[in-house]
Amino acid sequence: MATADWALYTRRALERSGHRSSAPRAAVVDTLAELGCSVTAREIANRVEQRGRAVGLASVYRTLELLEQMGLVQRVDLGEGVARFEPAHGSGEHHHHLVCDSCGNVTAFEDADLERAIERLSGRVDFAIDAHDVTLRGECPACHATTSPS
Repeated sequence: MATADWALYTRRALERSGHRSSAPRAAVVDTLAELGCSVTAREIANRVEQRGRAVGLASVYRTLELLEQMGLVQRVDLGEGVARFEPAHGSGEHHHHLVCDSCGNVTAFEDADLERAIERLSGRVDFAIDAHDVTLRGECPACHATTSPS
């Protein structure tokens, strides 16, 4: 689902659920759709502010909490002690993350072989796997280039 489609779908889902439409809530939804992958509430608030609109950090968190309860946003834990969020797609479409331990850069990736391996694993373990998230840590190419000997 494209980001604009996710934003429209999310605004409609909020309306259908009886949640009032407000400028701050719409700004959070639109900004999350734009930023996409694994962003913090602070990053969302900063981007909204850069556009000349004011949204309090508490409003951003309340909106993200509501969207998460409705299954429209996924909370992502990258092991850094801060909550990150990204649009959730009802189709089950998802991706995983590469995190640079040097600069903190987060890159999304998809891998069909990894998905098949996880499916095979679920058949071998006595555990009903409903969802999964893979985070790989290391150094991004830019940081690796600066720390590697020439």
